[in-house]
Amino acid sequence: MGSCGGGGAGGGCQSECFRDREGDEEDSLRTEDLKRCSGSCSGDQSPANDGLYNNLCGACFRFSLYGKFKVAVTSNGMISPTDKVLVALEFAHEMQLKAQKSWDASKDQALPVFGVGAAFIDESIPLRPSKVVQKAIEEMRFRVSQLTPPPKVFHDGTGLNALLETISDATGKEDLLSYLRMLSLQKIALDNGYSKLVLGSCTTTIACHILSATVKGQGYSLPADIQYVDARWEIPVVLPLRSCLAEELQCFATLMGNHEIHQVFDQPCSGINNLVSSFIARVQEENPSRARTILRTAEKLRPFHFNRLSENLSYEMLPSRVRRKLQTAANAEFTPSELLCPICGGPLTESDVTRLKSTVSKSSRRHEAFAAHCCQSCCSQILPKELPSLEHFYSLLPDQIEDCLLSSDED
Repeated sequence: MGSCGGGGAGGGCQSECFRDREGDEEDSLRTEDLKRCSGSCSGDQSPANDGLYNNLCGACFRFSLYGKFKVAVTSNGMISPTDKVLVALEFAHEMQLKAQKSWDASKDQALPVFGVGAAFIDESIPLRPSKVVQKAIEEMRFRVSQLTPPPKVFHDGTGLNALLETISDATGKEDLLSYLRMLSLQKIALDNGYSKLVLGSCTTTIACHILSATVKGQGYSLPADIQYVDARWEIPVVLPLRSCLAEELQCFATLMGNHEIHQVFDQPCSGINNLVSSFIARVQEENPSRARTILRTAEKLRPFHFNRLSENLSYEMLPSRVRRKLQTAANAEFTPSELLCPICGGPLTESDVTRLKSTVSKSSRRHEAFAAHCCQSCCSQILPKELPSLEHFYSLLPDQIEDCLLSSDED
């Protein structure tokens, strides 16, 4: 038996917590390793923290979750001290406090500490009643008009609503919102000089994506979305919470006093996404390990070349064990694919590429060429079927998407 790191005046948990010591050199703490807190940890007697998750007290649960996060970041070399990280999470005020602590530590210790920023994009606005949205827009417009000179430009989202109205499929509309959110986060990161984008995708949300992507016919591109690292974007995306369940994050938010984070997990869905979310929630109630089983099964799929760390990563700042692992991964074989869908960013299959080249050589219309660049899933769920509607849809898209198109004189 050893101390689990629980809090209290004594500096350790006194409640007979057990954990597997086999992986201590990697700090590989798992929730299932912390078997049971049979009583309150010394100094952590609050009823709100007692038995918070899997019979763990607040201190032991917090230590377990921090352990998962630490293992994910260090073992995959996600973040280096020279990085400037943009965190796309709900609890932005908490990240601001952590950013200040990081900056203070850097000054006090004369050590490089990565910078942290936070961003939140509310993609649920188009799904709310129009009267509620209009009232909120008018309130924001008034507040912007009261700001000091120079005059500020206020964008009310009419272009986004017009774009979404061209999509008849409810699932396709939700998926497009998700893709536009990523483009928005990328723009924020680029404009503010961030080098990494951290998303809060967890085991539960990834398990939902695995099943829904399979149903939508996105099995070929599925491995691209479920890895710890996704460097197909200009700003690489990392998922440090990939091994955590949504229930754990909700409990952690409650423990830290951030009750608003529940809104992220409770956003309304429809169509395929709603069915899959309901299914995952139900099987999780019967067996909490189901989501992890789904993720472990999908992990057997071969990742793409952009799912590994950049070759210019500074290995000198990493432990030797992690350095060997990453260098081995850099030399491993990956599925090559360079053409990506301009909407979802998924790699195109060989049949998609063949269809693309055939269409580009025959058609000079940009909206038809754009449709040929899209994967089969986006073509069936997002793109309008009629040519006039497709042309209107294309005219409403962000200008950056044109940079992804293949010209007729390219192979």
